[in-house]
Amino acid sequence: MAVRDAGSLLVGLLVLFHTWGAWADVKVTMEDRVEAFRGDTALIGCMFTSSEGIGAMIMQWFYVTRGGEKQRIYYQDITTKIVDRGTPFTDRISVNGTGATADVALTISNVQLEDELEFICLIKSVTGGAGEGRTKLKVFETPNLPSIESVQTGISANEESLSKIGTCEVKNGFPKPNITWYRNRMPLHTVQDVVKIVPSITTESSGLFSVRSELRMKVMKEDKDDQFYCEVTYFVPGGTRMTETNRINITVYYPSTAVSIWVESPKGKIKEGDSIELHCHGNGNIPSSIISIKHTESDQTWESNVLVLNNVTRLNSGVYECTSTDTDTFEDISRNTSVFVNYLDPAVVMPKDAIVVAQGEELQATCNALSSLQLDTAWFKDGQEVSKGHSLIVQDVTFDTAGTYECVVTVPEIEGMETRGTVLVHVQGPPEIMEQDYTEMDLVFEKTVELSCHARGFPAPSITWITSDGKVLQTASEEETEDGVQSVVSIKVTSDITALCNASNEYGSDAVTFNIKAKGSGVIIAVIIICILLLAILGSVLYFLYKKGKICGRSGKQDLTKEKSNKDNIVVEMKSDNTEEAVLLGVNGEKQPPNDQSSEYLDVQK
Repeated sequence: MAVRDAGSLLVGLLVLFHTWGAWADVKVTMEDRVEAFRGDTALIGCMFTSSEGIGAMIMQWFYVTRGGEKQRIYYQDITTKIVDRGTPFTDRISVNGTGATADVALTISNVQLEDELEFICLIKSVTGGAGEGRTKLKVFETPNLPSIESVQTGISANEESLSKIGTCEVKNGFPKPNITWYRNRMPLHTVQDVVKIVPSITTESSGLFSVRSELRMKVMKEDKDDQFYCEVTYFVPGGTRMTETNRINITVYYPSTAVSIWVESPKGKIKEGDSIELHCHGNGNIPSSIISIKHTESDQTWESNVLVLNNVTRLNSGVYECTSTDTDTFEDISRNTSVFVNYLDPAVVMPKDAIVVAQGEELQATCNALSSLQLDTAWFKDGQEVSKGHSLIVQDVTFDTAGTYECVVTVPEIEGMETRGTVLVHVQGPPEIMEQDYTEMDLVFEKTVELSCHARGFPAPSITWITSDGKVLQTASEEETEDGVQSVVSIKVTSDITALCNASNEYGSDAVTFNIKAKGSGVIIAVIIICILLLAILGSVLYFLYKKGKICGRSGKQDLTKEKSNKDNIVVEMKSDNTEEAVLLGVNGEKQPPNDQSSEYLDVQK
């Protein structure tokens, strides 16, 4: 009732002002557009002026439907504020400011895509003047990140029709995002019979847009290394933004116009025993081509672009031919390369195996090897280099010359390429024993000693061991050496002994003497000393007992006679009932004859 009365009052005022004559001049100012993200809050401002001032005004807000009709959503006068019910904005709008001010704003919360409409702010003066302004609300939604997918199969170059390169897609954007194709950073546009870009747009149930773009083009061989990608631009409040997809490549099939063949490994010169890896490639890329490698000398063929030959020999040398065959056109393209396997035959030493040279004569030996490269030869004995060159010459040989000589043949151009040979040199002559003659040694009694005798000479000397009294000693071990014989004998020392080593062959003999002296053991000497000390102690005890009269006879009557002499000898006379014989004993146990007894004696009776 109050609203109706207020309305009647307002109508009356309008009639009154109309009667008075002039309408007020009202001007409204609004932005052309207001932008907001979906789900955000939009603020639509409305500024107005009036020739009668900015006193009490009537303010109304409308939106224009999709059909072009005006639909009010808000009413406000000096006494009333009304949000119209039953509109899409009933629960989501509010108005800041009153008609008494020159600046008001309509606030729309939780903006949706359907809110992208034109909004009208209508201001009326109480005198009847009116003005309105319009603003379009633009709503935005950032799309998902774009995706790109290339064709999974290869593309033949120079085909008449356009070939599909790939597709780009971006989903759920508003307004509609735009897709631009790039090749190597250069944008692509539709060109008849060369490039064709086919876009498609899908409106999702949410009202958002998804855009898909397919690229087709005439593919050339030169496109094999090109990179393709998409750029997506989309609108946001206040401007635009851009994002890119990752890069894709395409597989281009094209025939070979030339082939190449080369030795991938080893680098440099090849030697027997190496592993060779041959590569054969054409400059084309087509699944219908067959690559093969052929050894022309052996007429052997391998259908592969990589050939590995292990443990090669000189027979693997020769020309290798690489051929690319197109199975569609049966056209062949070939190229060849030469492979040479260097070789080094085993060293040949002359004389073979062994050589006998008489003392004082000259030693001559040679070492040769057949090779495809220049050689170096050196001779070694006991690890030391003794000569250079393929010939070994030693003048005035001695037993020191005897032994094994090794020749080492190397190829300076290839590391590790070498061969070796040996020869055993015997120096012919009478034996010569290396040990010093008349070797003396002191050894402990009962100890076992090993004597060694090394006799040089050729033929190998015969060694015997004997003692000074003619006893033949058994040899413990005997072995031949490069320059003679080594003999060992084992002797247990029980007394002084002289051992003789005798070496002989058909050219003479030699001998050395070993003189062994036996000496007592420190333990035996210590035992003897201890025994003497014990006897001394026992004698002292007996004497002490005697002085004290503690020594008793076995049975019957005993006479003890003490004889005084210059030497203070003590004599004891022992008698029994069964014999008249008296025995006189000295303290040291010496038996005294009866006629030597003194008349002065002590008769001790029980």
